[in-house]
Amino acid sequence: MSGTSVVHHEEDAVALPREEFEALLDVAAERGAKQCLANLGLENGHAARDIRELRDLLEAWRDARRTAWQTAVKVVTTGILAALLVGAAIKLKLMGGAQ
Repeated sequence: MSGTSVVHHEEDAVALPREEFEALLDVAAERGAKQCLANLGLENGHAARDIRELRDLLEAWRDARRTAWQTAVKVVTTGILAALLVGAAIKLKLMGGAQ
């Protein structure tokens, strides 16, 4: 079976030499990848750059979200500590509270 295509039909089964089968798979995979990129709008040759930019944008969004949460936690913590200090000052009559 070297060099020539041998196709046997037995109940819809097809037999090919391994080399031809692998070549067929390569063509199908490449065609599928091109179609997938086209469906995503990335077929113009700039797909790698576009995906890199999308990843950078996603990373920037994650950093911004993380920073926002950290800032919110700091603001809440500072507010609680400030309230405790004001309460302690009033309790100790340092701020002219009721006697």
